[in-house]
Amino acid sequence: MAALFSRKRETAADEALIRSLYEEHGRALLAYATRLTGDRAAAEDVVQETLVRAWRHPDALVNGKGSVRGWLLTVARNIVTDRVRAKAARPQEVAESPATPPIERDHADQVVDSVVVLEALDRLSSDHRDVLMEIYFRGRSVSEAAAALGVPPGTVKSRSYYALRALRETFGGQQVALKGVAG
Repeated sequence: MAALFSRKRETAADEALIRSLYEEHGRALLAYATRLTGDRAAAEDVVQETLVRAWRHPDALVNGKGSVRGWLLTVARNIVTDRVRAKAARPQEVAESPATPPIERDHADQVVDSVVVLEALDRLSSDHRDVLMEIYFRGRSVSEAAAALGVPPGTVKSRSYYALRALRETFGGQQVALKGVAG
């Protein structure tokens, strides 16, 4: 029974010690920890851990080596340093990738569109087709196409206009991918 009573007294004394440490040094500890961490919540955790260590090692506070505040600030700095090192040592978490393998694109639509465009080009007159081939498929300017075809630039412009108009009429309202043709 005496041991139980003695233990309660020790616990009450320890609680009083921690309470007095917090009342006397809590503000300074919190300000210091906030400056070190840059985060109020993390700083509060550091202060709490510092006081827990003071509670576990009360002899370090009363041995006469330096000030109590100096010891508490050193412990707080060491806790912050330990947390930074632990965070740096852990690999960064990566979001889980889906278990399904990537699906390759099906190029069937492109092939069908290409066939449709080629058939439509075959329906054009050779003059209109040649102008479209020079301007849109070979990427030449109007003057370059005119020189290659041996016609004036104005003729290239008008043939291009009428060729594109004929293609649009052929396709009606359909949205066919006219890569390089729909200018």
